[in-house]
Parts: sequence; C-alpha cells; structure tokens
Amino acid sequence: MHALSIPTWMIHVSSVVEWIGAIWLIWEYGELMSSWGWKLFALAMLPALVSAMCACTWHFFDNPSSLEWLVTLQAAMTVLNNCTLCAAAWWLWRANQREDQQTAVVDDTQNKGEFEGER
Repeated sequence: MHALSIPTWMIHVSSVVEWIGAIWLIWEYGELMSSWGWKLFALAMLPALVSAMCACTWHFFDNPSSLEWLVTLQAAMTVLNNCTLCAAAWWLWRANQREDQQTAVVDDTQNKGEFEGER
C-alpha cells in the first residue's frame, strides 16, 4: 500500500465511514418522519459510497493498471450520484411545496370561518 500515506488513508476511510453514517441517519430520519422522500434521499447517496469504495480498493492494491476499470466505475458512480441526489432533492422540494400548499388551504378555510363569525 505504497500509493497513499497513512494520514491520507485515514481521510479516505473516515470519509467512507462518515458517508455510511450519514446514509443511516437520513434513513432513520425518514423512518421517524414516515417520509419516503428522505428514505429515497438516503438511497440516492449510495452511488457515492460505491464511488468511494472503488477509489479505496484501487489505492489498496497500489493503483495497478489491471484495476484501472475501477477508476472508470468511480467516475460513473460519481456522475450517477450527482443525478440521483439532484432528483432526490427535487423530490423533497416538491413534497414540501405540496405540504405548504395544503397547509395554506387549510389555514385559509379556518380563517374564513373565524372572520365570518365576527360579523
């Protein structure tokens, strides 16, 4: 494992562990809020984890040319992750917009009743 220094390995490994933790925490938040949007967001994070594991695997074996396909897979997973996270973020935004609209309709209905009763 001559390819990376010990501090660089520490950063690589801790980043993977942190990403796993973030996925787990977001999934748990989705469970707590009963929200499929947040669970989908956690799943959308998985390609980045695969990308990171590709990089760690390639470096672990001293960057051999026989494993150069991992570099291509890493790049593809990074692009896929950008797309999946963008879609998941849009999904959450749209869900929030719908909730805000429903809340506004309920509030307007309640306010009309209060104002009509004051007359």
